[in-house]
Amino acid sequence: MCNAILFLFQNQVPISTSAERNLLIYMLSLLFIFSGLIVGFFIVFQKRKNKLLLDKIKQQKAFEEALSNTQIEIQEQTLKNIGQELHDNIGQLLAVANMQLSILNTEIPEHIQERFAETKSVVKESLNEIRALSKTLNSEVIVNQGFQNSIKSEVDRLNKLKLIKATMQVEGNQNQFTETKDSIILFRILQEFISNTLKYAKANFLLVKINYSRAFIVISVSDDGIGFDVQKVKKGSGLINMENRAKLIGATFTLTSVFGSGTKLVLKYPYKKLEY
Repeated sequence: MCNAILFLFQNQVPISTSAERNLLIYMLSLLFIFSGLIVGFFIVFQKRKNKLLLDKIKQQKAFEEALSNTQIEIQEQTLKNIGQELHDNIGQLLAVANMQLSILNTEIPEHIQERFAETKSVVKESLNEIRALSKTLNSEVIVNQGFQNSIKSEVDRLNKLKLIKATMQVEGNQNQFTETKDSIILFRILQEFISNTLKYAKANFLLVKINYSRAFIVISVSDDGIGFDVQKVKKGSGLINMENRAKLIGATFTLTSVFGSGTKLVLKYPYKKLEY
């Protein structure tokens, strides 16, 4: 079109001023219309492309959430089965052993009474620990017992076994936190951290803090262990599980560690996220 207009002017085609103006307007109109169609087509194409990308991202996110939910459900069911086995089978065997020891108590010679009493005490203590452990593995028990009470039971168990000196501090109003399945996931994250502390940290002290605010519950757990380089450490299944669980329930997951100064985990869970 532009070439045609230039051709007319360069070759000085004898046309009137009015005809020349009309032709120019006609050519420019066609040019604008054609350019508009190209721009419109590009915009529509880009919008459709962006929509397809967003749909793909949403589908991928939904798939990952469904996969994480399935994995958590399988893990919870496995833990529940283990807890029931501990309580029903091993717990029952220890209960029978404790009962038999009580019956034999009157027949034991006096010179070994003290050693026999120590053995009986160990069996009884083992029975109590098996029952306590089975409760922490069963999600239904955690829901019935409550999130904060479940953590307190875990802290008490650690102190009772003298595995580490554990302390728990609570601030705010507990009633602001409504017990949901998310509370089980939060508890499992703390359990994983504590397990890693006992395995690798060589720590003497463990501190658990729970802070209830209007819209968030902030949970921090720290130890005084040897620490590690968070950036360089190879992420094992434990750390990956903690991060994935936190992400699944919309909790902010922050893990910090300093060599010689221990490790700290902070979870910020918006338990009133729908309202706010």
